[in-house]
This record gives sequence, structure tokens and C-alpha cells, in this order.
Amino acid sequence: MEIFQNFVTIGGWNIFVTLCNTFITYLIVRKFLFKPVRKMLAARSEEVQAMYDQAESDRAEAAAMKKDYTESIANAKAEAAQITQTATRRATVRSEEILAEANRQAADMKKKAEQSIEMERKKAMNEIKDEIAGLSIMIASKVVEKDINQKDHERLIEEFIDKVG
Repeated sequence: MEIFQNFVTIGGWNIFVTLCNTFITYLIVRKFLFKPVRKMLAARSEEVQAMYDQAESDRAEAAAMKKDYTESIANAKAEAAQITQTATRRATVRSEEILAEANRQAADMKKKAEQSIEMERKKAMNEIKDEIAGLSIMIASKVVEKDINQKDHERLIEEFIDKVG
């Protein structure tokens, strides 16, 4: 029993050896376990921080791109509105030019038609005058040729009207 009793009893040497074993185990664990684990944790911490920094820079870049995109859309809309206004103004000016040209051509055609009508009227009047003069001469020659009574006079007038009209 004495052999087993040494396992159960606490002596000075047992405490010293146990403390030395614990200290040696601590140093071994510290050397081979704690330092690598700390290095791994530090590396992982740096990696996580780098990820956070990258995410923050990506967020800032996305915000800048969104701002640029919004400005580009606004500029494109303004440019489209300006192009539309310019095209509308050009179309209005062109339509006014076309209308003015059409009105001028219509006025020219009307003036030419009026001149043509006036010339035709003068021509017709001259022809009528010539015909009346001819008929008058013819009637006068017939009157001079014979003495006219009432019936002859009416007959000459009717012949004159038939030839004129």
C-alpha cells in the first residue's frame, strides 16, 4: 500500500515536479501552439480588415459611379431636350419659309392670271370693236344702197344681233 500511497499523497517533491512539468508544458504549448495560433489570428484579423477596407473603397467607388451615371443621364436628357427644341425651331422656320414661298408663288400666279385675263379682255374688246365697226360699215353701206323702211330696219338689226351674239 505504500506504493499506492505515494500516488495519493502530496509531497514537496511532487508539487515541485508537477510545477516544473506544468511550466515545461506551458513553454512547449506557448512555443508550438500559442505563437502560431496568434500569428494565424493576426493574419486573419489583417485579412478581415483588408476585406473591410476593400468593401469600403468599393462602396465609395460605386457611389462615385452612381453619381457620374446620374449626371450623365441628366446631361443626356438635357441634350435631348435641346436637340428637340432646336429641331422644332428649325421645322417651324422651315415651314414658315415654305408657306412664304407658296404665298409668293400663289401671288405671282394670281398676278400672271390677272394680267392674262386683262390681256384677253382687251383682245376680246378690240375684236368686238373691230367686228362692230365692220358691221356698222356693212349696215351703213346697205342703208346707203337702199332706202330703208321699218321692216328692213328691224331685219338689219336682227341680222346684226345674230352676227354679234
